[in-house]
Amino acid sequence: QVQLVESGGGLVQAGGSLRLSCAASGRTFSDYVMGWFRQAPGKEREFVAAISRSGGSTDYADSVKGRFTISRSNAKNTVYLQMNSLTPEDTAVYYCAATERYGFYREAFKYDFWGQGTQVTVSS
Repeated sequence: QVQLVESGGGLVQAGGSLRLSCAASGRTFSDYVMGWFRQAPGKEREFVAAISRSGGSTDYADSVKGRFTISRSNAKNTVYLQMNSLTPEDTAVYYCAATERYGFYREAFKYDFWGQGTQVTVSS
């Protein structure tokens, strides 16, 4: 198993930036494809981004492409989400997740392990 702890959320004005981190512990971090999801009040959890085991490949939801960047450091057992040009529509609880499956997946149920989430609030 792997344990995931997110950090870096907070309140930011529209147009601003935040960098989320997700620290992993337990099994070998590079065994997992990592993803970021978010859930706004009253809405379903939605895919944001994913990154391959090596970090060489990434996938993004259309809504964040060009504004968000996912990266990872296997040496530090950490995955990051750099979020730029934030809008109020980005307000949500952000979760990191890990899957042992091969390939990229946008479906939350295909991820095996989840962090507790970190709140991101973007004011207009």
